[in-house]
Amino acid sequence: MLDIRFVLENIPKVRESLAKKGFRFDPSDLEHLNDQRKKLQKEFDDLRFEQNQVSKEVPLRKKEKKPVDDLMEKMKVVADRVKKIGEESSRIEGKINEILLTLPNLPHPSVPVGTDASFNKEVRKWGEIRKFSFKPREHWEIGETLKILDFNAASKIAGSRFVVYRGLGARLERALINFMLDLHTQKHGYEEIWPPSMANTRSLTGTANLPKFEADLYKTTEGLYLIPTAEVPLTNLYQDEVLKEEGLPISVTAFTPCFRSEAGAAGKDTQGLIRQHQFNKVELMKFATPETSYEELEKLLSHAEKVLQLLEIPYRVVTLCSGDMSFASAKTYDIEVWLPGQNEGKGAYREISSCSNFEDFQARRVNTRYKPKDGGKPRLVHTLNGSGLAIGRTVAAILENFQDEKGFKIPKTLQPYLGVERIG
Repeated sequence: MLDIRFVLENIPKVRESLAKKGFRFDPSDLEHLNDQRKKLQKEFDDLRFEQNQVSKEVPLRKKEKKPVDDLMEKMKVVADRVKKIGEESSRIEGKINEILLTLPNLPHPSVPVGTDASFNKEVRKWGEIRKFSFKPREHWEIGETLKILDFNAASKIAGSRFVVYRGLGARLERALINFMLDLHTQKHGYEEIWPPSMANTRSLTGTANLPKFEADLYKTTEGLYLIPTAEVPLTNLYQDEVLKEEGLPISVTAFTPCFRSEAGAAGKDTQGLIRQHQFNKVELMKFATPETSYEELEKLLSHAEKVLQLLEIPYRVVTLCSGDMSFASAKTYDIEVWLPGQNEGKGAYREISSCSNFEDFQARRVNTRYKPKDGGKPRLVHTLNGSGLAIGRTVAAILENFQDEKGFKIPKTLQPYLGVERIG
């Protein structure tokens, strides 16, 4: 959520920045409501002052044995008006928050301006793209042939866009989870968290999944939501808390199942593991000071990249343009893994991780602050997160990059976790 004071004091700048995200900002309703709020606050302050004065005058009159009925009657009218002002102020405050919740985060000045993915900027590539002596197959074809991926069984159990991992396929999924968690906790310094897989409305509003993206969520009959990513519970770990600057940055990681209805993705990636309603993911999350958050973003990005480097899978890093960024992000890097079987065997880069700095956008919603070392007033933290990595897409990358004509090899780093060198 944006700071209303900043918005109203910098309307031209905010309008220009939001336009880069394709959002048209009209401040008139916000200005009108803020003016109403100020008028009510002034009236409230004046009436409270009057109440204080009368509370001093009443005992003096009583002491002098003078009547106080007129004052008491007047104060009854004042008290009724104070109550109504409180109710009206709460209503206006609610409307202001409704408007603020619809405003996207402002893109960082370093973000390239553009309307779609074609304006994204490549930062670097890593790894050597393998040349095959045969036409590379897509991962679902490999998985079904080897009977480690069963989309037919999943369809009977739950419907389309689900998968059943069988035998060594299930072990491969589990091995990747353990490998990633071990790497991030033992080498990169993250604390492992095992959070709930459901979250309440406040928590999802805090990460900006609500109210804008409710159609993408699964809601239970009790009013809880299945989490679309571990970003939701991890961001809310310190909801309504004041942290100490000496303890920042805080780095946490979690493996969770993730659930997405993919309401806006009809017809996209209907085959395979790229876009599923349920999938597993290892998430990386940081809480940092405003002065260090962009340094921490680069670290978080490098930690996600390290997974692919150790697995020896080619990838590239791109900076998302303003129009391709998420609603809440101030800056996002995407890691796109090379999948040689895509595009009819010609290959394509596909997203496997998004690493973002949300600055104080989420922290203002979840009310997470820190006490500066110099003893100043508490300040909002900056929140950052990224996939480290999406497990299903990593399985797809392994199947396609390490395939041969009869199966596929297991990356050397992963072999101790799985206990085999190839599946075929």
